[in-house]
Amino acid sequence: MDSDDLKSAAAKSMEGSGDIRERVRELTLAAIRQRKFDFAGMKDVMHQVSDGITLGAERRGEDLKQALGDAYRGMDEAFSKSAQATQLALSELVSKGREFNDSEVRATLEAMRKLEKDLLATLAGSAEKTGGRIKEEMQELAAHAARAGTDTGAVIAKTMSDFSHQFARTAGEATQAGVDAAKALSERLAEATSGFLAGLSDALASKDKTTKH
Repeated sequence: MDSDDLKSAAAKSMEGSGDIRERVRELTLAAIRQRKFDFAGMKDVMHQVSDGITLGAERRGEDLKQALGDAYRGMDEAFSKSAQATQLALSELVSKGREFNDSEVRATLEAMRKLEKDLLATLAGSAEKTGGRIKEEMQELAAHAARAGTDTGAVIAKTMSDFSHQFARTAGEATQAGVDAAKALSERLAEATSGFLAGLSDALASKDKTTKH
């Protein structure tokens, strides 16, 4: 699914009745997996899904506040589960004795650390592209998320804490060489992360079914 198709699918997820949160979450997770957990690709997913949500909201009209809130929660769930899967995969690879240098892991952590900032910035940016009530609701969502934090941010903070004892310097010190090295690590992480994310996604879907019944 390319960027335009993803945006259109996100807009369509806002249509009709049913669980908007679940539809947005599953769409976002599928797009992240398709891009093989590349952090630049994940940022594009954020932009396309967020813009698609606002486009769909413009067509919706009714229960706008609830629909936008559900859509945002679906996005946040997807990125938090992706961050959690990356954390689990990285921990597993390290525990199995895979050899990574500090630059590789530090740059990967730095890319993860930016995810929440990117998510908040994306929400704010999508709000600026629209107007009227939708803009007001999106701005309120972005402001609340910035104040209260996101599920994605909570997972990332835990990841930083888990790895802080292994690396004395902060993830923010990653150099360009480290960023390049992280690309190689990302390829090794992608396969492991995909397996963890599949399990987490199935657990979420099962939980949704149980809740509905």
